[in-house]
Amino acid sequence: MDPVTLVEVSSSPDVLWVVVLGFVVSFLLAFGVGANDVANTFGTSVGSKVLTIRQACILATIFEIAGTVLIGYKVSDTIRKGIVDPAIYDNSNTELMLGNLAALAGSAIVLMAATFFKLPISGTHSIVGAMIGFSLVARGAEGIQWMTLGKIISSWFISPVVSGMISCGLYLMVRRFILSKRSPLEAGLRFLPLFYLATLTLNVFSIVLDGPSLLYFDRIPWWGAMILSVGVGLIAAAAVQCILVPRLRRANAAVDNDIENDNENDNDNDNDKDNDNENDNDVKMTVISLTENPLEKAATEKAAMDDIDDPPEAVQLFSFLQILTATFGSFAHGGNDVSNAIGPLVAIWLIYSENSVMQNSPTPAYILLYGGVGISVGLWVWGRRVIKTVGEDLTKLTASSGFAIEIGAAFTVLAASKIGVPISTTHCKVGSVVFVGWAQTSKAGVDWNLFRNIIFAWVVTVPVSAALSAAVMAIFKAAALY
Repeated sequence: MDPVTLVEVSSSPDVLWVVVLGFVVSFLLAFGVGANDVANTFGTSVGSKVLTIRQACILATIFEIAGTVLIGYKVSDTIRKGIVDPAIYDNSNTELMLGNLAALAGSAIVLMAATFFKLPISGTHSIVGAMIGFSLVARGAEGIQWMTLGKIISSWFISPVVSGMISCGLYLMVRRFILSKRSPLEAGLRFLPLFYLATLTLNVFSIVLDGPSLLYFDRIPWWGAMILSVGVGLIAAAAVQCILVPRLRRANAAVDNDIENDNENDNDNDNDKDNDNENDNDVKMTVISLTENPLEKAATEKAAMDDIDDPPEAVQLFSFLQILTATFGSFAHGGNDVSNAIGPLVAIWLIYSENSVMQNSPTPAYILLYGGVGISVGLWVWGRRVIKTVGEDLTKLTASSGFAIEIGAAFTVLAASKIGVPISTTHCKVGSVVFVGWAQTSKAGVDWNLFRNIIFAWVVTVPVSAALSAAVMAIFKAAALY
């Protein structure tokens, strides 16, 4: 018999069902990523009341898909080929296709369950664990690239600390040089062009440097990318200085005039204060009795939380910045976390179309787009559950603290995307929220019970997703599908 006939042909109609089911399950996984992970991106903006749920979903739809298509290909390669060596499945195309399908299923179940319980977990954790789970059933420990896995696991612990430190440092600088000033808005206006310059420069640089070949960005040298990025940032900073800063200054002047008019009206009511002295004495007695009340600690913590609100004149300034950083973070999330949804799907499709487990072709743009759409649908339908956890329940957020959280997490995720390490966006954002919440009001600023629950969910994500993926693969094996 001709040896060629012994080689399995994966493009046979017999395995077409794997491809079709892969697209369906991958969309469900993308849905879960959008419902859970995207909430980490826009949770702070909604929690600080800068954006409504509807506005957040609109911005996320645009920038998640843009990030997915423009920079998502790199991390997708890490997921589908960097964790499990495809070479050990040579001439076993269907087996590897089924393994990737099992990984999609295991990861999707975990993300859906976590979203149901309103817990922000890592889509990266779930897919990496699922990839390991099917491979352990199919080939044991053979082919698992432990060095790559170790690098990914270490990033899970390092990324929340790095992101949290960046966000906390930025927030403390904002509080020191802007919020604590006599005129926070005027102080903030001096920094506003610099904020836009830094944010847009890094954003454009991350897109252009070693960017998608579809737009020929991969032909631009690093110094060319730097010049282009700085140029865009300077143009934006100049526009902010010439247009936005005067507009905000005029708006602030109008508010000051209204305050002066209110003060004049208040002076007419000074005589009423004497009539309130008896009521004041009652209040003082209440305060004295409160010091002996076991609820004193809770009352003190609530007062501390109430004191972290931004000065009214600074809210508008940071609202603009937080919208910018939210879209920045959404773009970064699309580029990094789309791999969690479509990495195994890309493997299934390329094995089927190329009849090779090595998957030499680049990630198709239409599959990246498919994943981006699934992520956006998940956010619209179910995203508000985890948005509430991250944006409201974990700590109280303001426009200034939300800005610091988002930009610190976004910088960390974008840097990881450019080097091809699929770090956890969830870890970055939650780490930043906890660091900044602690900086705002010390321990009183964070719901530590909720944080412990989130940590527990992070710990069990990998083994549970691996077990589910292994179970699905075991079913395929028992059914003699390969």
